[in-house]
Amino acid sequence: MSTFRLEIVTPTKILDEGQVEYVRCPGLDGSFGVLANHREAIIALGIGEVKVTRNSKDHYLATSGGFAEITKEKVELLLETYERAEGIDADRAESALQRTQERKRLNETDAIRNDASMLRAINRIKVSKR
Repeated sequence: MSTFRLEIVTPTKILDEGQVEYVRCPGLDGSFGVLANHREAIIALGIGEVKVTRNSKDHYLATSGGFAEITKEKVELLLETYERAEGIDADRAESALQRTQERKRLNETDAIRNDASMLRAINRIKVSKR
């Protein structure tokens, strides 16, 4: 199977994931996949799960959004944050979800900000189970 280079860029680091066969990302209009020789594009990403297939093995990341820049040479994921599935503390994510639910019940914070926090916590819990 053909491969392409994947880089993950955050405000604090650049990670070269090396050669991969496939990447699935959470676009704002729905998930999309990238294979080698994909058409060039820049696509906005939302909160969700990134699936990376390397050496025929799937790896999962939780992200809070950003952009995917797809070129002939590589795919760059320009992310606000990301966590690998195996690095997510599921108990901490569950506690964060409970806090956001309590804040929503009490109308303690901005509803939009609280909903985004809730979505991030739910996503981290889901990805941690991969």
